Amino acid sequence: MKTFDHTKYHATEKIDLPTRQWPNRVVTQAPRWASVDLRDGNQALLEPMNVEQKKRLWDLLIKMGFKEIEVGFPAASQADYNFVRWLIEAQQIPHDVQIQVLVQSREELISKTFVALKGVARAIVHVYNSTSKIQRERVFGLDKTGITAIATRGASLVQQEAKKYPETEWRFQYSPESFTSTEMDYAVEVCDAVLDVWQPTLKNPCIINLPSTVETSTPNIFADQIEYFATHISRRDSIILSIHTHNDRGCAVASAELALLAGADRVEGTLLGNGERTGNMDITTMAMNLYSQGIDPELDLSSPDEIIQVYTETTQLPVHPRHPWLGELVYTAFSGSHQDAIRKCLQQQSYDEPWQVAYLPVDPKDLGRNYEAVVRVNSQSGKGGIAFVLERDFGLLLPRWIQTELASIVQKVSDSQSGEIESQTIYDLFLKHFVCDQSPVALIEHQLNHSDNSETIDVQMTYAGNTLNLSGKGQGAISAFIDAITQETEQQIQVLNYNEHAIEEGTNAAAAAYVLLNIDGQTIAGAAIDHDTVSASLKAVVSGLNRIAAKSLKMVS
Repeated sequence: MKTFDHTKYHATEKIDLPTRQWPNRVVTQAPRWASVDLRDGNQALLEPMNVEQKKRLWDLLIKMGFKEIEVGFPAASQADYNFVRWLIEAQQIPHDVQIQVLVQSREELISKTFVALKGVARAIVHVYNSTSKIQRERVFGLDKTGITAIATRGASLVQQEAKKYPETEWRFQYSPESFTSTEMDYAVEVCDAVLDVWQPTLKNPCIINLPSTVETSTPNIFADQIEYFATHISRRDSIILSIHTHNDRGCAVASAELALLAGADRVEGTLLGNGERTGNMDITTMAMNLYSQGIDPELDLSSPDEIIQVYTETTQLPVHPRHPWLGELVYTAFSGSHQDAIRKCLQQQSYDEPWQVAYLPVDPKDLGRNYEAVVRVNSQSGKGGIAFVLERDFGLLLPRWIQTELASIVQKVSDSQSGEIESQTIYDLFLKHFVCDQSPVALIEHQLNHSDNSETIDVQMTYAGNTLNLSGKGQGAISAFIDAITQETEQQIQVLNYNEHAIEEGTNAAAAAYVLLNIDGQTIAGAAIDHDTVSASLKAVVSGLNRIAAKSLKMVS
């Protein structure tokens, strides 16, 4: 018998919803966010957070702008109980933030939960019980009536306890755990029974939270389930419809996004997706998805490095470098074509226009990242990436005909190293192979004179071990310089292309020049960096001469 046998499983039943509306809707605003990092996320850790770690994570969640935060299960955990008491007694809860606590539908647990919350200004008490057919039949051994009785008794106990603390503004939340594996008509039935107990109103709504406790279907089926529930539940205008998706199929974010289209108002999740099994819905991903569509996520994600640091130190979990939006490598391009497209788009991007940069769906600077990490070079990179890092780190604007030749050199080095190649190494390779203005030809000094429509030049230079004093005339400094050389050496030198540019302030040199020459029928490029453009252009010609000399010597040897 095969151990890997797909016939053991069956597909989730499709919802009969011919009038579904969610496919035609678009999300236009952020949902109400509820972080469950300190409870649902915490219970899934190998080493649950201590109070000090919880305090640190709490501070981050407040800083990011969460207004509803599930802080623990105080009736079942002494650490959670102590943390809740610290929040209240140390007055750590901002006036616009509601804490939420979880409790099962059991009298002694509900009573202890309210004791833990004594003195809080506002709080959400979240009560739950499982409703799926599997749980009813195989775990509890109860029929639907028995499960509904658990739910309504829990709702009644919560309501009764709340009356003992009238100084607190209470909000009740109910979750039919394993909602997605519950028959939809029964999910509506059990939640309606809870609403009959609580009697919510438009001014004082309760929260009905629908969890995909285990993700069992494609996101479209979850959206159908949410729309079915939203259009069949009584008192729809008196409930806040919340969803809580898990990531067993890797679709928690997609399911949550489609659930908003289907009528959900509120989303529970965790930072970076921590949680049972494959985790909860990742709020940072979903919030950034909204942000990238021009929607205010109403959370501050501008300091991802701080978020990652606090997350890793409190959960002891790593963050994958390819994690959506916040991962170390998500704004990095190694592909040559990607690098070239990014470089060209960034050169044209104006600060006052909508963001339009290929391969970068958002501006990395919005997340506190600079462009240093955008383009990195390895053996898969091309001339565009090399040009990008030299411009970014050294202010060099290489012409295409040098980019192409340099890319081949860099690729060989990268192949030999079997990995990424640093920008300093690329710069050193550029200097080694293209800036060759010392031997066997070197420019010692020059004097340029303007007369009428031409320039004359007097130069002192070394050539094949000899010091020469030469003069030339031409339409520009390079033309005059080449005239002086050809008179002495009888070499045939033609300028095919030329580029120059200033180098931004703060560098030792002020100008760079690049020249493409035809010397006695051979095409060669030369470059130079110097204190002014004239000196740089003359030395670029010298570099070309030296490269030809080295090439000829190599051919002879």
